[in-house]
Amino acid sequence: MDFFSLQYEQAKETSAPLAQRMRPKTLEDFAGQKHLIGKGKALRRMIEEDRLTSMIFYGPPGTGKTTLAKIIANTSRREFLELSAVTSGIKDIRDVMDKARYALKYENKRSILFIDEIHRFNKTQQDALLPFVEKGVVTLIGATTENPFFQVNKALLSRVRIFELKSLEKEDLEKLIHHALEKDILLSKENIKLTDDGMNYLVNLSGGDARSALNALEMTFLSAPLTTGDLIFDYETISKTVQVQAAKYDRDGDEHYNTVSAFIKSVRGSDPNAALYYLAKMIVSGEDPRFIARRLMILAAEDIGTANPQALVLAVAAFHCVEHIGMPEGRIPLAETTVYLATSPKSNAAYAAIDKAIAFVKENPKGTVPPAICDSHYPGASALGKGEGYRYPHSYPGAYVKQEYLPEEARGEKFFTPTEYGEDRRIQNYLEHLEKFEQ
Repeated sequence: MDFFSLQYEQAKETSAPLAQRMRPKTLEDFAGQKHLIGKGKALRRMIEEDRLTSMIFYGPPGTGKTTLAKIIANTSRREFLELSAVTSGIKDIRDVMDKARYALKYENKRSILFIDEIHRFNKTQQDALLPFVEKGVVTLIGATTENPFFQVNKALLSRVRIFELKSLEKEDLEKLIHHALEKDILLSKENIKLTDDGMNYLVNLSGGDARSALNALEMTFLSAPLTTGDLIFDYETISKTVQVQAAKYDRDGDEHYNTVSAFIKSVRGSDPNAALYYLAKMIVSGEDPRFIARRLMILAAEDIGTANPQALVLAVAAFHCVEHIGMPEGRIPLAETTVYLATSPKSNAAYAAIDKAIAFVKENPKGTVPPAICDSHYPGASALGKGEGYRYPHSYPGAYVKQEYLPEEARGEKFFTPTEYGEDRRIQNYLEHLEKFEQ
């Protein structure tokens, strides 16, 4: 390599972002994911023994999906071909497959096709991959932050293995940051002193995202004053430089559904503190407050139900409040309703009852309304026997009289069974009281 080529390579290396400069090239240098690439784990054996199958890496940003794909290509000495689902179309897929076929036919070299954000490929584009994956023209490695079981075609899913990459642990991130300070071509030349509170801030700020942690470290370095002395990177220095990351939340992705699910289950599980935490996470992440209010109305009917009917009244009121006053004040009725629902006695008796009744009607659709309770307000109804024998409850003591309301096909069916909690207990007592009445 001549002098100018060397200068170019050095300039290219130093101009790349820190996360790119520190990208590991071997499994030994790879941070985290021990459940996948730890000694003896299935994926590691597949890589080391070069017995690769097509696969999809699924996980949050900054967990090493692209890096791991490149390490696999380097380790197996296969041709590494790359597509971005954001910018590539059917023609790009065909072009890259032509390259893979050429390498296999004339160079006896197999290829890895890495597709970043594979969930962005539509059905037609995903289907275009199938014949090449089936014939072994390429070993497909897809990367996605979205759950592939929701976003990838079943036909393609059946031909790949799914490996879930997880957010990096505290120890992995600390190791990564220390490695950057010691080995990076730029940072290692400076006297950088990273304090414990500075390290903790970087780790917490990153949310398990290696790229985010290194970007924050680099931003702090680039913003530091020029000095021949020590550079102190403490909490105060880093926090002034790096904006606080928004809560990890994507309204179209897993974290959205996981957070909503956790919110619902926390209310159902009578934990007001957990429910408030997930409510706050949704609010901070920009969730539509009307969506939250709708979930609260459903919760009130489904999980509190007849144990405290006032819960639904409050939830409906909260929805109207949010619609009329908006945010940020709308957070207050949302919080009030969340706490009220979480601390109310629970009953799913009405929810279970209607589902049981619907199932029965679907199996027995021809139930005939008893004549006594048929509509009898039109001329000639009495001649047809409609309303004949109906007993008006208010004409009897306690405003109750026993008579048959169910059609003959459903006689004896019991759809509603109250629980022993809250208002359900009073309902149960009332129903037992009615059973004592004579015909």
